[in-house]
Amino acid sequence: MEIKVSKHFKDIIQKHASSLFKDTMLERFGIKGAKIKEFINVELPVLEVTKTIADFVFLLDDDSYVRFEFQTTYSRENLIRFSICDLRLFERDGRKITTVVIYSSDVETAVSGLDIGSLVYSPNIVMMYDYDGNSIVAELDAKLQTQQELTDTDILNLMLLPLMRNNTPKKELAKKTIVMAQTIPDEKKRDACIASAIAFMGKYLNEDEIKNILEVLKMPDILAMLINQREIEIARKMLQRGDSIEEVANLIELDVETIKELQEQLRQESLTGSAV
Repeated sequence: MEIKVSKHFKDIIQKHASSLFKDTMLERFGIKGAKIKEFINVELPVLEVTKTIADFVFLLDDDSYVRFEFQTTYSRENLIRFSICDLRLFERDGRKITTVVIYSSDVETAVSGLDIGSLVYSPNIVMMYDYDGNSIVAELDAKLQTQQELTDTDILNLMLLPLMRNNTPKKELAKKTIVMAQTIPDEKKRDACIASAIAFMGKYLNEDEIKNILEVLKMPDILAMLINQREIEIARKMLQRGDSIEEVANLIELDVETIKELQEQLRQESLTGSAV
């Protein structure tokens, strides 16, 4: 199973949790070297764009990129797709790229890369199966019950908890993650964790499961945003293929101003891509 993280939800993670990624993400997964400078959205203007959009890309302070791919299954085809994405990104921006593939606990073993002769592709591999989610959730529970302050690493662990090896089904663990996050004393960390945990649900739950969790937890604003993001994605694709604002408005339940904003975003992205 592979479910895309929409651009809208990437923006949520950028807004609420960028500091956690900058300070913690690389260290948590043993990636040494330059530090993260900023979170960037990458959309490559190629025909197979829907197959080559990276999950998350960061610009490092040495002017290179690090990008993360989250996967719930292993396949040789995915490695080929990742390598194509890296080549497209390098062709466009000319920056070195370190790719980190993070496999959920559904994957116990995975081939680390590709060797096709002249081209050798070697992304960094992180196996969440190696992370003991049962112990981590118990540790986080204890901290929250005693109102201890959570570290940035704790917050990241909580966000990614459902991807780790655990005795609890993913859907129930996702719900528990949000419930636990709601008890974080620090408001900034609480909001960052809840927003990002919901965004990451798209990597291991389907849309109906996410909606059900948000309904049960009485989070209608987030639910409405989740429903609305599908219309936004469809509108962007229509604009990309050349449909007019009026044509999009007649088909999609979005106001004209929102569609105009999407059109301007696409124009800016096109200018950024052609300028590099």
